[in-house]
Amino acid sequence: MMPKMKTKKSAAKRYSFTGTGKVKYKKQNLRHILTKKSSKRKRNLRHAGILSTDNVQTIKKRLLPYG
Repeated sequence: MMPKMKTKKSAAKRYSFTGTGKVKYKKQNLRHILTKKSSKRKRNLRHAGILSTDNVQTIKKRLLPYG
């Protein structure tokens, strides 16, 4: 019998799945040095990003096998 696959914990903290199976993530560049960034740019960075369908299979299979 094969052992269980381990979830990559770093990936588990960065990505989550939506109800329809898409991969959701928090956008980068909203932690520091915010004064030079425009309000519009900061506002758009607040919302979660959806990963492109090309990379979804890689995330599901390699990093989050039980996600």
